Amino acid sequence: MKKSSSEKRRHVVAWITKAEWDQVLDYLYSKDPALQRFALNRVSAWKARYAHSTPVAVDCTAELVRCQVLERSGQLGGDELVLLYGTALVRFVNLITERKQGMKAQPLRRLAGRLNIPEWVVDLRHAFTHRKLPTLRWCRKGCRVALDWLQQEYWSRQLGGGAEEDWEAQSDGEEEEDAERRRQEELMSRQKEMEAYKAARDLLVSYEEERFKTLDGAQEEPPPFADLSWLLEEIKQASLESSQLLVEVLLEDGFLVPTAQQLETLGCEPPESSGSSEPRIPPVFLRFWLPLLRMLHSPSFIHLLLEKLLLELKLLSSGQNERRLFFVCAWTSEVILCNSNKFQFRFEKKMQKKARMKERIYVNRIQLRWQQLLSACLEAPCVYTPHLLQVILDDMEHPLPQETQQKLLQLCSIYTQTSSTELRPPKEQQQQPVYTLESLQQRGPLRSSSERSEAPGDPRGAEALAEKAKLLRGSPWQVCFDKVQWKNFPLGKVPGQQDDPSCLMAETYSAMAVSEQPMELEGSRKQAAPGASGLTRTAEGLLWTQSDVSRLKSGLKLF
Repeated sequence: MKKSSSEKRRHVVAWITKAEWDQVLDYLYSKDPALQRFALNRVSAWKARYAHSTPVAVDCTAELVRCQVLERSGQLGGDELVLLYGTALVRFVNLITERKQGMKAQPLRRLAGRLNIPEWVVDLRHAFTHRKLPTLRWCRKGCRVALDWLQQEYWSRQLGGGAEEDWEAQSDGEEEEDAERRRQEELMSRQKEMEAYKAARDLLVSYEEERFKTLDGAQEEPPPFADLSWLLEEIKQASLESSQLLVEVLLEDGFLVPTAQQLETLGCEPPESSGSSEPRIPPVFLRFWLPLLRMLHSPSFIHLLLEKLLLELKLLSSGQNERRLFFVCAWTSEVILCNSNKFQFRFEKKMQKKARMKERIYVNRIQLRWQQLLSACLEAPCVYTPHLLQVILDDMEHPLPQETQQKLLQLCSIYTQTSSTELRPPKEQQQQPVYTLESLQQRGPLRSSSERSEAPGDPRGAEALAEKAKLLRGSPWQVCFDKVQWKNFPLGKVPGQQDDPSCLMAETYSAMAVSEQPMELEGSRKQAAPGASGLTRTAEGLLWTQSDVSRLKSGLKLF
């Protein structure tokens, strides 16, 4: 059943009855301050019920009447009254004319003329906001004119049926006009966003084209810094306008996440063939984007990039796109590792580390939001989460207790079905070289011979050899893959070893006096008797005195 026009216009009001409305109207325009105060209290109750939907005319009327009540009370001086009147008149002109503003700003005088507001009232408003304050006499006159206009244009229209229909029709038309204006503004906003997105994408495509041009006719990787200053400057300007939009475009496929064709052009192996649990950006691909990332580097950009990377990782945690998942994790790891003070990568030699230092996205350490990074990493479980978690824990400004770190890593490996042998030992143990069996055991758990098989054709043996080789990387020791009958060699000798002990010296070593070692001899606890020298015979046999031990220790060196 179709609703009538009167039902469509029906709406909820703040006053209880029509009698209350009439009473408030009469009291507002009364000359008695007590009655005006009563009306103002009722309007305050209406505003509490309306919340933010109080009619503009009711609000303006109450503010202007309040000025008259406070002046009649005699509690305020002339200057205070001028400021009070000025605030009420400025709000009256602004709020009444605001509903008539279209998409393009129009002068207030023109809008006030359409609403039959005297032009000198608008001039009075300009004087309050831009020029010398008017006198109190002009303020009173402006208040009276504004109250008369409100009574004629709003309050009187609510008394009769025809006038009420005209007012509501006008209000409905204004609401439709406001809705249309909002739709146009939203449409223009979306259009501007699309234009900015297209411009940012075109700039990044141009950057890729310039970088790929260096590969034409050559098999070498692109130089790290080609003549791209003009293009980089435009990208930097786009970043200043909307860095969030630029980061979102960078993380699309074809940019920081390369396509299979781009990897093939750069000579990089696809991540699916690596099979590593520690994603790393291929050096060629890193140098490809290095000029752009260095130019965009700033603390705010790094924070935003990490935030978007981890958010993308959370969306990709299901593992549907392996290549995208790999590069999102790899870029996250790369950015965090660049923030490390020592910037040490495992299993890299000294020259490799120096070369790697030249390829850092940024040099100076910044204060990352470690708790947010840790929470975001744990909320995005995938096969690479243990690695990212280890990177974050290693470089935190205020690290968690070691036991807590190990528990987090173990829980993460259980949840992601990652082998616990792939987890790193603590950072202080990583930096210690492997020279003895004890230090090797500290680097990671070693399985006994009953738990492993090292037969050449046994996959478990190959896994054990790979495990040991991984633990020994970066140390002077290497895993022997030759078939050696160790029972034919005495303890402490290896095949091909010379009798000269110098052949066992490591390439890099440091000398240390024995006196610097924390040695504790059983006999040194007993002090020699005063005046005794040389050896002391006891029930346990000959014992060294403290002075003898000191002389021996001062002459020995450890390598």
